[in-house]
Amino acid sequence: MKRILLSLCVAAIMLTACKSATLSMKEMEAIPSKLQNKLDSKYTLQLLDGQDISYIVFQSKGTVTAALEAHDDTIVVKLDESNQQSEFKQHIFKLTSDNKHEKIDILINGHSTPIDNVTGI
Repeated sequence: MKRILLSLCVAAIMLTACKSATLSMKEMEAIPSKLQNKLDSKYTLQLLDGQDISYIVFQSKGTVTAALEAHDDTIVVKLDESNQQSEFKQHIFKLTSDNKHEKIDILINGHSTPIDNVTGI
């Protein structure tokens, strides 16, 4: 009985360790402090690109809603602006990706937009 229980525990640990990251995105209040020095406020759209975790930083005068899709090897990030104000606000999105996706396409209000600055992290 102990062998079966031990075997099940080892199998569960191995499966957990082998699990790859799933594709997800969430808005954050601030970027981690260790990455703060990699940002440049003169850029509207920045990507801090890591292996599994990246950060998209978008400066906008409006409220921003985000959606995430995957098409083949491309991650599509949809950012829609509304309620324009007078001052810019920095919107930070943490993107967790898996190994299947090699490209990122960012659509702002439905239009594919080039990234102003890409920095490796």
